[in-house]
This record gives sequence, C-alpha cells and structure tokens, in this order.
Amino acid sequence: WQRARELDAHYVATGHYAQVAYDQEREQYQLLRAVDQRKDQSYFLFTLSQAQLGRTLFPVGHLTKDEVREKARTLGLRVAEKPDSQDICFVPDGNYARFIEQRVTAAQRARMTAGDIVDQDGQVVGSHEGIHQFTVGQRRGLGLGGLPEPQYVTAIDADRGQVTVGTKAQLMTRGLTVSGVSWVEGVPTQDVMATVKIRYRHPAIPSRIVAQADGRAEVWFQESYPAVTPGQAAVFYAGDRVLGGGWIEKALKA
Repeated sequence: WQRARELDAHYVATGHYAQVAYDQEREQYQLLRAVDQRKDQSYFLFTLSQAQLGRTLFPVGHLTKDEVREKARTLGLRVAEKPDSQDICFVPDGNYARFIEQRVTAAQRARMTAGDIVDQDGQVVGSHEGIHQFTVGQRRGLGLGGLPEPQYVTAIDADRGQVTVGTKAQLMTRGLTVSGVSWVEGVPTQDVMATVKIRYRHPAIPSRIVAQADGRAEVWFQESYPAVTPGQAAVFYAGDRVLGGGWIEKALKA
C-alpha cells in the first residue's frame, strides 16, 4: 500500500482469495472469507487496517478456483492450467531446512548446531542436527524408535538448542497467548466467543478470547487441542468475518 501511494494509485488489487465488505450501520470495513472455502486466504490478512481494507480489492474472492481457471482460459492466459501451489510457493521442493540454511547470517548459522532431544523430565533421549529442522507437533524424523509410545515435538528451546518431545496427550493444550494483536473492527470491550485458526490448513477451534493491554490476548479453547506453535499466527473468526489475530507466544496448559 505504501508503494501504491508513491505511485499515486488509489487501490491495491491482489489475487488473494478473500473479500471486503462495508458495514453501513457501523461505518466499518469487514474482512471476510472467500466464497471458495478450500482456497480461502483470509488467515494471512488479519493485520490489514480499516484504511488499508478501504483501498484493497480482491477480485477473485467471490469466485471459486474453477471459475477463475475458466476465466483464464477464456482470456487465453497460460496460467489457466498451472498446478496449484500445495505449500510455500518459494520453497517448491518442500525442503524448508535447506532454504533457511542458505539464507541465515553467520551469527544465526552459529546457533543452528547439533543439540539434545529430551523428554518431559529433561532426560536426554536423542540428538539432532539443528532446531530449524523441527516444529511443534512433528512426529516424523525424530529418530526415537524403540520408545513405548509415539513421540511428538512439544517444545523447542532456541537458546539452548534443545528439542522436547512427549506423547500425544502431553502435546495437548487448553489455549494460548498472542502478542501483536490486530483487531480488524476495533478492540472488543468484553470477552469474545469466536473460532480460532492456529494454522492455515487447520480447522477453526471454538474459543473464548480475552483481550489484554499492550496488544496481547489470551485464547481459551472449549476443548484441549494439540500442536500450538509459538511464532505461528492465531486468527479469530466470527462466521465468515475475520475479527483479528496475533502471533502465538506460548501454549496454556490449564
């Protein structure tokens, strides 16, 4: 949007699958899910302000992906048959660890060293070649065969280079805290009952959101849920409306 202003453009149009509506009664813009729920990208847009939403166009948000492809064929665009991106488009081979290794600074690379894999009691049960190869909830690639129950990554300590694992039951949480919260339609004055997505592809979780000072909030799930990952976005929905979202700080166990 800043670049658009420099070019004296009045609007920014993007190919995101999302929609913008204007609430005449409240005199506010709303950020909505796309018609095509399979391709909806509203999860990534929760930081947009009212001023930005008022100047943003999502021309494919009211269409399905099939309808977009048909329009592209009609216009003779070669991308009409382009395969869908299944993950991060700029990591086509899916090797995120190598992508990171090729782009970090020398200081960052120095922290990407081998370390311990420990259980919930801090006992060493294995080793690893760098914490950038792991994410909370991961089960595969741990190299921990022989343990009585399947193990999952439950926590990552970047400063100590330590990966903690546990059972699926130990992976479960009752909620999370978020920082840097952006409220699309203004900060609520009371607790909000909403659904929350903690990953783009995960289903939304019925939750109670408690707004706090300093752009933070607590999210309490109606039922325990696994794999809350610090650093991911948690985005709040009321039906098809995006209420806001923030960046996960930590999981809440009780």
